[in-house]
Amino acid sequence: MKNPFKFGTIVEEPYFINRKKEIEKVISLLGSDNHLVVISPRRFGKSSLIGMAVKDLDRPVIAIDLQLVTSPADLAAQILKRIYRFYPAEKLKQYLKSFRVVPTLSLNPVSGAVDVSFMPGTTYLPVLEDVLNLAERVSTEKKKIIMIFDEFQDAVKIDTSLISFMRAVMQHHTMINYVFLGSQESLIRGIFEKKKSPFYHFGLVMYLPKIDVKEFMVFLKEGFSKLCENADAVAEEILFVTKGHPYYTQQLAFTVWERAALKKGEAGIVSEAVNELIMMHDMDYERLWLNFNRTDRKMLLGLALSDLQPLSDAFDREWDIGATSTAFSSIKRLMVNGFVIKTDKYELDDPFFTKWLRGRRER
Repeated sequence: MKNPFKFGTIVEEPYFINRKKEIEKVISLLGSDNHLVVISPRRFGKSSLIGMAVKDLDRPVIAIDLQLVTSPADLAAQILKRIYRFYPAEKLKQYLKSFRVVPTLSLNPVSGAVDVSFMPGTTYLPVLEDVLNLAERVSTEKKKIIMIFDEFQDAVKIDTSLISFMRAVMQHHTMINYVFLGSQESLIRGIFEKKKSPFYHFGLVMYLPKIDVKEFMVFLKEGFSKLCENADAVAEEILFVTKGHPYYTQQLAFTVWERAALKKGEAGIVSEAVNELIMMHDMDYERLWLNFNRTDRKMLLGLALSDLQPLSDAFDREWDIGATSTAFSSIKRLMVNGFVIKTDKYELDDPFFTKWLRGRRER
């Protein structure tokens, strides 16, 4: 039997877990003239959600991960490269004649795709403006382009003026639906919700929470039903460990399924899978731990070993963080770097790192 669980990449059916309401909301918005901002911690399934929403729309989709973009000129090249996937080269050739900086085009002999580059040192303002406006010109009312920018908060790291410039160009576009995905909540909300920000109220802000535990239960029970006699108990134990975190639930379920397929009996199989994952990442966790400063170590231990909230007096008495401002700075730093998330409370993102800390502390 094939393992029914998948993690680490964008997932589609049958691995995608029911988010019907969110998909319907995204599809409805993309059918209008508006833009969308999706916020959630890393590995909550933002990219998979958008992928499921757009897969049957029969519209050109241009997706860019800004974490992998090195410069504004590189961003322009990556967008233009994807435009070439949808529109005839001869048609685009006519538009390129009006570009203020002509790109270098080459055919990749392996993939057959067009590679695009601009000369090093190219001033990006006219280049990026020409490429974004090209997308607007080739898009049609019946097949509007959907342009997705993943990890959009990283635009600031590419160039401090990039956000202001992109907003100045995009505000004139009516033939493109822009979708912005962000995992660093404070930064992405600052871009779209602060009045002084160029992108203030540019799109509808949608927060993507954890998957409903009941929906996850149904998905897990179905996956284990052909392999385990007590699929309900296995599913409940997995969710108890991961608290419904989409990525880590899929990862643990995958590991449990692999172990169940190799041995008879289900007793202790979830605990065994958890220990396997902790041991697998032991060196990674130790390397991470050594790079934290003293305050952040206290904060992580406090969150891992107690149910106290980090900005409370009780937490400070227990872990001696110091001033509230110090605790807040630590929390913010750990959230920006993806180690802490906030749902109904502050918690460590990785449940296996939490167990690693507890195990090391007990030893």
